[in-house]
Amino acid sequence: MRLENTYIGVEGVGETTERRLWERGARTWSEFDPSLCGSTTADRIESFIETARPRLAADDSEFFEEQLPSAERWRLYEDFRESACFFDIETTGLDHDRDRVTCVSAHRNGTTETLVRGDDLTRGNLRELLDAPLLVTFNGARFDVPFLETSFDLSVDAPHLDLMYPCRRAGLTGGLKTIEPEVGVERDRPDISGEDAVRLWREHERGVDGSLETLVSYNREDAVNLRTVADETVDRLDGELLP
Repeated sequence: MRLENTYIGVEGVGETTERRLWERGARTWSEFDPSLCGSTTADRIESFIETARPRLAADDSEFFEEQLPSAERWRLYEDFRESACFFDIETTGLDHDRDRVTCVSAHRNGTTETLVRGDDLTRGNLRELLDAPLLVTFNGARFDVPFLETSFDLSVDAPHLDLMYPCRRAGLTGGLKTIEPEVGVERDRPDISGEDAVRLWREHERGVDGSLETLVSYNREDAVNLRTVADETVDRLDGELLP
């Protein structure tokens, strides 16, 4: 679903009204006709479209994040997928006040970049890495983003799509590694757990050959695979919602 299909978020327009507009032929803003709904709602929709068109042309993702209910922010994806930043972090534990971030991988436009603690994982590099119109994570709202904000004293305030919630809505439940096979992602190696990630980092600190390379490899795979999970999830939601 593209943002031009979207009316929800306009005052007085909920799921029922939006679906009725689609069924009556107004599948995009260009097809909207004021006669399809009451005059007050029509005026609001026309005002919204007039404001939204130039914002969309300017790639203003923040405007649409503010307009959409939180449960509908997955609708940003189609318009911003090519410039979105899919990212994942590894840490030494689950406590963002005590534990440390060990590496961060981000996948964007077919390119994957990894920042590693003790090398190039700095506040400035993170800000640059996450400078995108849309950030995509899995469980990042509860884990990755708070961890980065606490550990590096920065605000991750770009529009954020946490795939865990639209995945559930699309019938894809469980963790990321459980969902991946359901959407066609195949990994060549067995998965590592959070405990394994901590172990690999500790081994790296002790100088064990190959431990950092293994940790970074898995971290990068997580970031890259988010793109496939997002594509499939949004396709499923489109199929359920659009007439």
